[in-house]
This record gives sequence, C-alpha cells and structure tokens, in this order.
Amino acid sequence: MQYLGLGSALTAALVSLADAVPVTDLPIAGSTTSDVFPPPSTTVDAKLFPPESVVGYPGTTVTGIEPAAAETATSYPYNNGSTGEFPLIAPAPHGQSSHSSSFDIKKYWGNLSPWYSVPSTDYGLPESTSPLIPSGCDITQLHLLYRHGARYPTSGAAPASFAAKVANATTTGFNATGDLTFLADWTYKLGAELLTPFGRTQNFLLGVEYRQLYGKLLNNFTAQGAIPIFRTESQDRMVKTANNFAAGFFGVPEYLDQVNIEILVENLGVNNSGAPYEICTNADITSRGSIGSTAATTFANNAFNKTLARLNSEVSGITFTPTDAIAMLELCSYETVALGYSAFCDLFTEQDYLNYEYYFDLSFYYNNGPGSPVSAAQGKGYLQEFVGRFTQTYPTAESSLNETYDDNPTYFPLNQSIYADATHEVVVLDTLTAFNLTPLFMGEPLSLDHNAHSNSFVASKLVPFATHFTVQVLECPAYQPTKQMRFIVNDAVVPLNGTYAGCSYDADGLCSFDNVVSVLQTRLDEIDYDYDCFANYTAEAGVNYNGRAPRNADSILT
Repeated sequence: MQYLGLGSALTAALVSLADAVPVTDLPIAGSTTSDVFPPPSTTVDAKLFPPESVVGYPGTTVTGIEPAAAETATSYPYNNGSTGEFPLIAPAPHGQSSHSSSFDIKKYWGNLSPWYSVPSTDYGLPESTSPLIPSGCDITQLHLLYRHGARYPTSGAAPASFAAKVANATTTGFNATGDLTFLADWTYKLGAELLTPFGRTQNFLLGVEYRQLYGKLLNNFTAQGAIPIFRTESQDRMVKTANNFAAGFFGVPEYLDQVNIEILVENLGVNNSGAPYEICTNADITSRGSIGSTAATTFANNAFNKTLARLNSEVSGITFTPTDAIAMLELCSYETVALGYSAFCDLFTEQDYLNYEYYFDLSFYYNNGPGSPVSAAQGKGYLQEFVGRFTQTYPTAESSLNETYDDNPTYFPLNQSIYADATHEVVVLDTLTAFNLTPLFMGEPLSLDHNAHSNSFVASKLVPFATHFTVQVLECPAYQPTKQMRFIVNDAVVPLNGTYAGCSYDADGLCSFDNVVSVLQTRLDEIDYDYDCFANYTAEAGVNYNGRAPRNADSILT
C-alpha cells in the first residue's frame, strides 16, 4: 500500500519498532527514571518523514500585507491577563463603550473565534470539575486532536467578494459617511489560507500548555529509546501548525531533533483521516453534506435588516445585502486576527453578533454535527485510529481510512504515550459526532429561523481557531476497574453517563477504559461510510441524524 506523503511504497528499509515497549508496560506518572528526554542516539529521520518541501500539495498560499495596528487601531492591546487574545483589539458592539461593555465580541465569531476555555458546567458537570488529573489518578496516555490557529480567509470567500464590490462602486460615484467613512480609503489587505501571525502564536502556546500539563509522559519515550511522531496534513497552514505546536512543546530549535512530523497529503481524491471531505463525495452536495450552509444563508437573509437599513443610509452608489452583512462581519473577524484591529467590528450591534454566532451554529450543526448525514462517516477515520491506538491494534482497512496509514509501526505507532494530530475544524467536529458525544449537542435540533436556546451546541465553543479535543487515559487505584478514560473539549470535561452504555455518573467525567472502547467499537459498526458518503439520498436541515444518512425509500448506493 502506498503511504500518502512519501510518494513511494514502503520497503524493508523502514525502521521497525516491533520490539518497542507496549504502552501498558511503560512507566507511568511517578516513575523514578532519571533519564532526560530525548533519549540518546535518537534523531529525526528526514527520509522516512520528509519535510513540506518534499511532500508538496501545500494548497493556496497567498500572503496579506503586514499588520500595522499601532497606526490603524483606536486603542492599545494592553496585556491585562484576562482577555486571552493579546495582542488583538476588538471594539465593543455598535452603540456601546469599549470601556464599559462586558460583551466580548470575539466569542461570537463561530469557527473564526480564537479558542477560549469552556466550563464543564455547560455540559452538565459541576463547577468543581477540572481538566486537571483527578486526585489519586495518574495519567498514562494522552491523545490530542487539534485545529490550526487563525488564518486568512479561504480562496474565494465572502470578504474578497465584498472588497471587489466596493472597489467597483468607487468607479461609479461611491460615497460613504458616518460610521462607514473609512470605506472611502479602505482596501482589501488579507491573504488566503495561510496562518496569520496571531494564528502561529496560538498553536505555539498550545504546545507550551501541553508540555506544561503532560510533559512527564515523555519519560515513556525515554524508556523506549524513541521520539514521538506527530501528524498533520500537507496544506501549508497545517504543516506550519504542527511545527508551531512542536516548537512550543519541545522548544526552538530542539523540536527539529525531538519529534518526527508526519505529513499526509491533502488533495482532491486522496483519502486521509485529516481531510475526509476530499473523497466523501456527498460532503459538497446541497441536499446532503452542505445542508447547513443553505440553512445558515436562509437565516442570514432576515437577521440583519435593521443594521443594513442603517448602513445603507450612510452610503450612495452601492446597496448592501445580507450577504454583504456576513462579509463585513467576517472582515471584522479576519482583519482582527490578521491585522490586530478592524474598523468593521464596531459597525454591528450586540444582537448582530448573536445572530452572526447563530449563523455559524446552523452551518456547523447541519454540515458537520449531528444534523449532518455525512459527519459521522467523515469522522470515522479518526475514530478508527483512536480505537486502534487505545487497543494497540491496527484499524481494518476500509474506505474511510484505506490510504491514511499502513499497518506498520513506523507510521502508525501503537505504543506512544502522547499522540498529537493537527487537522481542520470541520474534521474535529466530524470526529466529535462520530464519537457520539451527545452532551455537546444536547437538545432539540437547531431552529432554522431563530435561536431558541434549546440546544447545548455553540460553534465558537467547539470549532474555534486552535480548538482541541483531548483524551486522557488514567490509572485510578480507587476505581474498579482501575483503568479509566475521559474526554475534554477546550478544557470542558464531557460527561459520558446517559450517552455511553455502562458509564455511570462521575463528577470528574470518568468511565472505565474497557467500557468506553466497547461503546466506540459499537459506534464504528453503526457508521456505514460507503453509504453515507456515496449513496443517493436526500437530507434536510431541522433534523438530528446523529451524523448518519437517512435511509430514504429510494436511496441507492451509487
């Protein structure tokens, strides 16, 4: 089998790890080993794990102008230790003072929000529940799935189209007054798809955080005489994401010698668990995988009428539409995370930001959450890989994974104490849906015309820039059985009772490792990747499909 990212068949020359120490036999927290990571005589292997320049397939790479917030911003980004997004500057909503407003607009940008800690109480656990290891337990293994940091817009996104519309209007008598006066001199300054300076910082700091929290697990690699393998995809922002995370985790330049970064090709028609939409053909079909996009657009058509009337009264030679309202809100988000400040932010009211947030909620809930007919299928690849790592068995090759790995410990090691995979926000959400973590989506399917606040799903909590899904495997002597597991999303512990059969209520969110693995294996059997991704069926927004395609009477597998 050809391994993506290497470009040639695996040969006998590959390094064998067959004699590596199993995870179950590795030293756990409390080990008395005096060895220091990295182990002697280990090094990064550039032949087995080639760099970005060799792998190729970087995707779109357009760099924007250099930021100049010291000149463009109206306030300074003092680091007061409470905002968590230094050095970004986000004004208060329209009509509010930035000095008195407690409404943080950055938390209402859906997948364009910088990640922030979510309390476990949002999903039904007590305020005392913490991501810290419960008293009396030791951590033995960590699994991390995380998203890249803040980036420029994707190619052809709404902000660039809006900029072209404004530029065209300036040739035919365009005039702007009041809050929109700045548009007379405004030009589009964003690149496309690459990480922004702030985005690079997010993944670096995430690496620092996880070294601080879990660095002790590196002792296991010392015991093996090995270094970790971290994975990512070939798009430029994804490679840089893994590098920045590794730099934060291991240090600079130490990370260059202390971790092998495995790059999987991301390209249309090439399958890998980190980019499943490249082969799941139903993902982009309007009546199947993109019903959320349609629902969000329909909602936006009537959500900003009052603000649009105000903004249109301040311009001539152009008329702003609901599509333009979303574009300007996205410019607020993108310019802030790219340039440090955006004049578009204070054009919109608090209610506008609440509607903007719900626009993203609809899109992600029905495109990649439980309201999608293809999300579980797209998350199945990572679910298979997680279960493979949990059980130290190679996943069975099937269409959801068939070229992501080889049953070879060089590229899919089963004995690591720390795993870290970088991917995209849609894939993180697909994976959470495949894991069937229903507390994240608890309640009625999202209303298509207004936010009824009857569901726990909020896009900015689950799919922001640098979002991360953490699995802790623990040894807890006070429990029977002693091997336990729990799931954490952006610092929120996710309860498993009522969701996973056999998991009783636990204030720390713990459940027996073997029981969780059994539930996940059953879930794998439920997800029919081929049908959900390739069958001819019709789905509609307004339904909770649990991430699975409906079985219409006339559905066929094409």
